[in-house]
Amino acid sequence: MPVSKELIIQMEDRPGTLAKCCKTLADHTVNILALQSVPEQGKSTVRMVVDNLAGAKKALDGANLSYTENEVAQAMLPNRPGELGRAASQLADANINIERTYTGVDQTGSPVVFFGVKDVNKAVAILDRVAKAA
Repeated sequence: MPVSKELIIQMEDRPGTLAKCCKTLADHTVNILALQSVPEQGKSTVRMVVDNLAGAKKALDGANLSYTENEVAQAMLPNRPGELGRAASQLADANINIERTYTGVDQTGSPVVFFGVKDVNKAVAILDRVAKAA
């Protein structure tokens, strides 16, 4: 399983802000593979994985949208009951706390789960074993 980069964008929690961000990315031919948006006290924290990180950063810079980057563990899990629980249990057994998770697709359109954890490389190794045992 690969390590992916997520972009974390802070924006106002009001109509049109997410649309503007998405349009900016689309205008630079950047495809959003996964997205999570959480409102908090008048702001929204938007986390996304894109297919073209350099292009996304250039687009966001040009639109004066501030962002940070973070690594996330990407896992391709079988589409059947219990697989997410099995993966989460394996991470817990290794004392890895899942701070956040969201779903999306990889470059081919196959479904994937993104795990925000402190030790991304350790999580990726565990998730590789989980996927191979499936």
